[in-house]
Amino acid sequence: GPHRGRPCSSDHPVLTGLSPQVPLTEVVEPVDFEEYLAAHPPELEPGPLRDLIEFPADDVEVVREPRECRTLEPGVPDEGKLDARVRDAVQVYSEDWLVVRRKYQRLSTMYSPNTAERQRQRQRGLPRQVFELDEARYHLEELKRRSPSLDDTPRGSWASSVFDLKNSVADPLLPALLEHTAMEELDRCNEELRKENRHPELLALFPAPDEDEAVERCSLPEVPREHFGQRILVKCLSLKFEIEIEPIFGTLALYDIKEKKKISENFYFDLNSDQVKGLLRAPGGHPAISTLARSAIFSITHPSPDIFLVIKLEKVLQQGDIGDCCEPYMVMKETDAAKNKEKLEKLRGAAEQFCSRLGRYRMPFAWTAIHLLNIVSTAGSLERDPADAESGEPRRGTWNERKRRTLERMSAGEEVCSFASFRPATLTVTNFFKQEGDRLSAEDLYKFLADMRRPSSLLRRLRPITAQLKVDISPAPESPHYCLSPELLRVKPYPDPRVRPTKEILEFPAQEVYVPHTTYRNLLYVYPQSLNFSSRQGSVRNIAVKVQFMAGEDPSQALPVIFGKSSCSEFTKDAYTAVVYHNRCPEFYEEFKLRLPPALTDNHHLLFTFYHVSCQPKQNAPLETPVGYTWVPLLQHGRLRTGLLCLPVSVEKPPPSYSVLTPDVQLPGMKWVDNHKGVFHVELRAVSSVHTQDPALDKFFTLGHVLEESHFPVRLRDAVLTESSVEGELRASVAGLRGAGLGPLLAHCHQVLDKLLLLIARPPIIGGQIGGFNLGRTAFEAMAVMVNQIHQGLEASQGQHGHNPLLAAYIHFAFRLPAEPPPTGDGELGGAAIQCATLSRATGRPASLNLSRSKSISNSNPDLATTPGSPDDEVQQILGSKGIDRSHSWVNSAYAPGGPRAVRAPPPGVTPLVLPALPPAPSNRPAVSSQLLHEELALQWVVSTGAVREAVIRQAWFFFRLLVSSLALHLHQAQKLEVPRRLRFPSRFVDDIAALVGTVSIEIASRYQKDVELVEHLNSSLAFFLNDLLSLMDRGFVFSLVRLYYKQIGSRLPSAQNPPALVALRVDFLRIVCSHEHYVSLNLPWHSLSPPASPSPSVSSATSQGSAFSSPAQDQRVAGMFELSGPYRRQHFLAGLVLTELALILEPDAEGVFFLHKKVISALHNLLCSHDADTRYAAPPVRAHVAQLYLPLLSVVLDALPQLYDFTENHSPRGRLVTVPGDEGDSDSGTISQSVAMAIAGSPLPHAHRASPFPLPAAAPRPAGTLSAEASRTLLACLLWVLKNGDAGVLHSWCAELPPLHLGRLLDLLYLCVACFEYKGRKAFERISSLAFKKSLDMKARLEEAILGTVGARQEMVRRSRGEDQDGSDAREPMALWGAGPGGQRGWEGWTLMPHSAPRSREEVEQEVLVEGNLATEASLVVLDTLEIIVQTVLLAEAKESVLDGVLRVLLHSMACTPSALFLQHCFASQRALVSKVSGAPQRGLTRAGRAMARGELGEGRSEPGGGGRLWGGRTQVRVTPSRGSGEARTGTQPPAHWTPLPASAGREPRRPGSQHPPLQPLDPTSCQRRVRTQASWLPAPPAPCQRQVRTQGVSSNVLEESAVSDDVLAPDEEGICSGKFFTELGLVGLLEQAAAAFTLGGLYEAVNEVYKILIPIYEANREFKKLAALHGKLQDAFGKISSQVSRMFGTYFRVGFYGSKFGDLDEQEFVYKEPSITKLAEISHRLEEFYAERFGDDLVEIIKDSNPVDKAKLDPNKAYIQLTYVEPFFDTYELKERVTYFEKNYGLRSFLFCTPFTRDGRAHGDLHEQHKRKTLLTTSHAFPYIRTRLPVVHKEEIILTPIEVAIEDMQKKTQELAFATHQDPADAKMLQMVLQGCVGTTVNQGPLEVAQVFLAEIPDDPRLYRHHNKLRLCFRDFTKRCEDALRKNKALIGPDQREYHRELERNYLRLRESLHPLLSRRIPQLYAPLVPRSTHR
Repeated sequence: GPHRGRPCSSDHPVLTGLSPQVPLTEVVEPVDFEEYLAAHPPELEPGPLRDLIEFPADDVEVVREPRECRTLEPGVPDEGKLDARVRDAVQVYSEDWLVVRRKYQRLSTMYSPNTAERQRQRQRGLPRQVFELDEARYHLEELKRRSPSLDDTPRGSWASSVFDLKNSVADPLLPALLEHTAMEELDRCNEELRKENRHPELLALFPAPDEDEAVERCSLPEVPREHFGQRILVKCLSLKFEIEIEPIFGTLALYDIKEKKKISENFYFDLNSDQVKGLLRAPGGHPAISTLARSAIFSITHPSPDIFLVIKLEKVLQQGDIGDCCEPYMVMKETDAAKNKEKLEKLRGAAEQFCSRLGRYRMPFAWTAIHLLNIVSTAGSLERDPADAESGEPRRGTWNERKRRTLERMSAGEEVCSFASFRPATLTVTNFFKQEGDRLSAEDLYKFLADMRRPSSLLRRLRPITAQLKVDISPAPESPHYCLSPELLRVKPYPDPRVRPTKEILEFPAQEVYVPHTTYRNLLYVYPQSLNFSSRQGSVRNIAVKVQFMAGEDPSQALPVIFGKSSCSEFTKDAYTAVVYHNRCPEFYEEFKLRLPPALTDNHHLLFTFYHVSCQPKQNAPLETPVGYTWVPLLQHGRLRTGLLCLPVSVEKPPPSYSVLTPDVQLPGMKWVDNHKGVFHVELRAVSSVHTQDPALDKFFTLGHVLEESHFPVRLRDAVLTESSVEGELRASVAGLRGAGLGPLLAHCHQVLDKLLLLIARPPIIGGQIGGFNLGRTAFEAMAVMVNQIHQGLEASQGQHGHNPLLAAYIHFAFRLPAEPPPTGDGELGGAAIQCATLSRATGRPASLNLSRSKSISNSNPDLATTPGSPDDEVQQILGSKGIDRSHSWVNSAYAPGGPRAVRAPPPGVTPLVLPALPPAPSNRPAVSSQLLHEELALQWVVSTGAVREAVIRQAWFFFRLLVSSLALHLHQAQKLEVPRRLRFPSRFVDDIAALVGTVSIEIASRYQKDVELVEHLNSSLAFFLNDLLSLMDRGFVFSLVRLYYKQIGSRLPSAQNPPALVALRVDFLRIVCSHEHYVSLNLPWHSLSPPASPSPSVSSATSQGSAFSSPAQDQRVAGMFELSGPYRRQHFLAGLVLTELALILEPDAEGVFFLHKKVISALHNLLCSHDADTRYAAPPVRAHVAQLYLPLLSVVLDALPQLYDFTENHSPRGRLVTVPGDEGDSDSGTISQSVAMAIAGSPLPHAHRASPFPLPAAAPRPAGTLSAEASRTLLACLLWVLKNGDAGVLHSWCAELPPLHLGRLLDLLYLCVACFEYKGRKAFERISSLAFKKSLDMKARLEEAILGTVGARQEMVRRSRGEDQDGSDAREPMALWGAGPGGQRGWEGWTLMPHSAPRSREEVEQEVLVEGNLATEASLVVLDTLEIIVQTVLLAEAKESVLDGVLRVLLHSMACTPSALFLQHCFASQRALVSKVSGAPQRGLTRAGRAMARGELGEGRSEPGGGGRLWGGRTQVRVTPSRGSGEARTGTQPPAHWTPLPASAGREPRRPGSQHPPLQPLDPTSCQRRVRTQASWLPAPPAPCQRQVRTQGVSSNVLEESAVSDDVLAPDEEGICSGKFFTELGLVGLLEQAAAAFTLGGLYEAVNEVYKILIPIYEANREFKKLAALHGKLQDAFGKISSQVSRMFGTYFRVGFYGSKFGDLDEQEFVYKEPSITKLAEISHRLEEFYAERFGDDLVEIIKDSNPVDKAKLDPNKAYIQLTYVEPFFDTYELKERVTYFEKNYGLRSFLFCTPFTRDGRAHGDLHEQHKRKTLLTTSHAFPYIRTRLPVVHKEEIILTPIEVAIEDMQKKTQELAFATHQDPADAKMLQMVLQGCVGTTVNQGPLEVAQVFLAEIPDDPRLYRHHNKLRLCFRDFTKRCEDALRKNKALIGPDQREYHRELERNYLRLRESLHPLLSRRIPQLYAPLVPRSTHR
């Protein structure tokens, strides 16, 4: 459509003559922010208003946060001789965090969002508003309780009303009411009273903004910390065997049998008694306290059902096999201690000997395992013991808490298996399995564990060792006391060092855990696995392996770094494996844990010595004999050696200098076991945050350190690096980072990123030359690839906006600028020299830079080339001149000090010049190559190409954040945060940023369709970047970047395939930028648009009261404040963009996709909410300045009035819009307003057009741009916010400028606001589960968005398919709670979707009612304030009387819309003031109602709270009409509720006061649309009304009786309503067209024909052949659909009876309910029961299960009973001849039938001879389908069938089924066989045969049964004949495979026929006797 210059219509007289307008689709150039600030210094005193102007001085701060250390000791090695790698690691793990903080950012919606929870907090302490609606209900219930006979009073009488005249108290008098007061004084008093006790925050009363749209929401990253999984605490309490003879030592560890991994280190425990411990003499005195631990905390990152806690036991080595040593433990019992005393003594003696001699050696003994899942699941399912809950043990946490946490985790999609919360369990393990010497390996253990899970475990058959091990397993507490870390450091809190500690056990996660290291850890685990000494000569049987960590080759150089096990010293120099007796090829299961020294050298190695241990003491035989040696050098080419090793073993001691070689090297003169083959398998596993164990990372770090130390040449692996070759190697190692494993890369990512940033900012100086730009580029590329790699690897853990939390935490906490090198020039220059070098970094730039740079820009962005097709000169101007060397000041930038603002480009057609680079500086220059990181980052990004550019784009958020952090840190370090923003950064950097934003914008605009998710993330990243820049850079420049983005998006919009998607991105972008904490200040809110003499913000109320008109300049200025004029948009740049987006999306021809409306309005709503909640803007003057930013919203919404949802549709149909153009003109025009037509028809359907400038076309579809109820309501709330907070004086001035037409529109808008925020009453809130309701709406909306938000073609298709729906309804209209008024069925329809899905507590409902009441009151008061302003303006102006009528209408309407008592007080005060003002004024422009009110004739119709109700004399006119059916009175000029022939509460019975009702039925499509159709007849249209009624009777049988409505009923008071222009032929045609469209939508195609029968003669008479052609086309479609659709879903019917006095006058009433055709009886039963249970209480409602007649005497009088029965439509035989089609059998239904089986003795079912049946026939008051979905039963008839009649019916039914199956065409063999089988099959032939035997065996005694007997006999004859036909037909249909089956059927049939023959051949002679001739004798 054409671009609008401004939101207001072109006929606005005041606005002409303003500055030339920039179209809304283009972005204006913002004011130069910094310059503007400098030119307009604030003249205010310091205070809240002054704070609006300036950013606070401490806005950005850099904070050093101390790094939290878990342990009491830091755990990092002492600063000794550390190598560079360790030094770096120590620094990274011990530095404090450096955080850049925007101090006030917490005030922005990014970090303090407007959530529902926050809204609830702000709603605390609201006053309760009194509403007559609620009071009436309350009083009525009170009255009913006191007077049971109230129900007998006539309905509508005073007695049944709230106003019980006898008991009512007189209102207090109003003082000074009759005194004469000056008008101004009266206004002032009223205004002051209105301002008292008002809620300051209007939007706090409104629902919070939609969470789904909160794109700006952010959360601070979590502090990087050590990773822990779910932690369990295992306490070893006691270990007791049947016999106690020797010490036993235990080991615990976790194993995952699915992954076949040991997932924790070992925990060693010792539970021996002191007496037994005494057998072992501790070699080093007392054991260390850390080795006495008996409890351990295990961490499990990947909980799984396959985890076992394995317990292994060892004992001191002794002579004999394991089996022999276990024998006593298996055989002897504790109970036989006395009997076995001697044996025990002997065993103890032997044990004592072995302990003293072999005490240092162990042997395997026994093992067992605990399946952890069993503990968690059994403990979890137990109900907690109440006593246990009381005990208050801190470690357990409450059962509910744990249950909640489990639920939370499960809902988050975690595995069900969880060890985080379960009930603590104490286990007693009684059975151990003995270890088998040849099955000790890990593989064997996994087999055993897998076997344990099987029910028939082999282990169970083994003979166990009986013992009692008590273990306590519980979830670990949050911060346990007395804990030791895996390095044995004390973890806080550790109150007392003497207490027995708990050990934290290091986890070896089953799958890699991706977290960066944050603490120093340097551990090595050694796992000897097996040894093969089968070929070793000599006595080698009991083999022990001694492990030592050697710093050199001398035995004294063994280091005490091996962790002790249990009851020993903390660290030892050597450790031994357990010995397997007499085994030359032993397997080992030990784990040795070592603490690696910080500085490893080439001499550090592990030494393994193999000993033969002699268990028997022999003379001269040593205890241990060394039988072999091998070793592992720990450093190999500078890398830690780990993994699985197979080592050869030397027989002799290794020679000197062996440690630098591996044992694989064949040393001369050495003797090896098995010819130097590998015979010893050992695994080394390092857990180190120092050693990366990744070749790519190792190489990168090593080269970095080589360069730092710069001692050349250096040996690296097998190569020798010289100074010349090192740069190439370094570049290769940087590029090689992409080959690093994800785990190590992430673990060391902080160090890697630090090093890469150092390379980018400070390329190393090699041989006097800078490593150069290429190295920086390589580092930048490596960083891009690395960040991408991390993202892809951890896609599952991405946070909001696609950010990786680990990388975000790095930037937020760990990132710091690379350290500056010490200056090497003259001392006194110092930092200044560096600074200069930084600012003019031309030296040393390779020439390739310029070429690559200009090339990359032009290649990546064809739009930026200077070709004629470029989209925008300005964009090109900012970006196109980038390819020039930095050394020449090639850009005259505004952002260089003193330069003009615009970035100048070469003239069109002139290609930018690429100048050669300067030659490199001579090599003797000072070796300072430091560049500023942010400048390098921006430069590298701008010049990146290809895959790197793509990687950076994909992770733009990271680089943007990095840029912002480095900017902030640079400003902080250079102390520039106080410097004016213009001077902070050099122009070239500013240009780089502009180029960057330009290219990213182009990426967004060009890829939004291909990479939806990527572009969304890119878009939000760019927006957050600009948001950050607003705090750091020149704000005017950032605005120009926003404008640049807008231009790039805007240039793509016209050609875009899917414009809404682009607009959505733009709105999200804007919303994020506007979420800045100083958003208001950024909009320059304190200056008026055209610079006035003084900076006074607005015309004060005092001056504007006096005169409505002032100088023309001021008029223009005021008008400019209220529209989106150029000056407004320039100065209030961001607010202007928000309102422009709104204006564009609300244009009638805009792409009004539902989700865009929601998005834009939500953005505005969110902003206003944040202003409301912001304490800085709490003071009214400040808030007025903020509101001034949004004044154009009034014009925007005024323009959009036709698109707003009509909340008034259920109120007076004509009492609404007073400004219909043409209203005064051609009164005979044949148009009929849709809203009027709808009101006449009483339609509940949504419609878009008002009775406003839109005439109704033949069947107007709702325009695409129409807003939903929810969006309209939010928009109106925003509008009221502006009116409430705006400066009254400015509003006065604006109203004075508005022409009458626009003032009228404003009044329409206020009228709409009143209707929109009308209070719905407590009942509505109690009734509806709003949560379920809102969900249903949201799902609708989401579905809508999903369908419409994609490609244009699909969108078009959806829209076109909607076009068929020509009733003006809109399938996607989501109704909000407030959407429909009293009779608005759509609102209720949404509510009944889930009547019971989310029950809310009474408190919640109360709170909701309270908030809604306050909102309604506040909204009405804001409207009243505005009306006062309008009235005061109008009275001072000429020729404005016509507006008064509108004011009065709004005032009356606000009284009619359930006002609160508080509002009524103020409303009556304003009404009195208005009357006193108007009574003297001329009244020629007023309507009758207006004149009546002006004359004081229109009474208030309510008793005013606080008196004054009936003061005026004269003809007080009070009209009380039943409305909403809730018994409250309504007043005013509205027509009564029965003006439309349907009551306002359509869809239900007219409500009686106090009566209860079933859940509101959603009107089914057919009945919903019938309102239009059935009431077409009520229009007294000129052409033969009677004939029309007869004609429309063909449509529905209900029409005739409903059309008998006379004029006096229609409108008793209206002046000539039936002669108006709406009651014309055209009006009728419009309605009939809509009726036809509604029928088509409801699938009632036959009725379409009936409607068109009326229309065709009209069209023919008017010669409208085009319309006739279209009409016949539609008829063709309708008939086509009739023939093509076999069955349509018409409905299912149920009879519902209500019994019990609780139902009031519904008691003993019956109704027929129409439900959707797939409704089951259980569904409606459940729904009704729920509904009434809510009303009366659960135990007071009972469903009667049967359909028998109800005996009221047997019912409990205190209960409510509901009886439900499924009924079927019933047709007489003659009717069935008429009703042939499926449609006819489902349309116009009045009669329904249900059958109830019974027996005489009261049972439902009995034997055949006693089975009766009751048929009940019901007739309803109207025919279905009807406008209500339930109709009362007006007639009921019962027919009782005797048993024989029941049998006849059954046989006739069977026979019909057979006949149908036989003659079906096409034949269906399966169906036929099924029916046949049911009739003659062997299993069921007892059915027909038994019937015959019961009823036909004997002739009945009762002559009355003769005919029945005969009829049944004939039925059977017919039945057998049909069986024969069916068999014949079946024979013809079957194939050869079914012949046998058919023969069987035939045999069965013959048997049946033979059995029936004697019964069927017997006749009743009496029936066949000749008739007796009548006697003639008299």
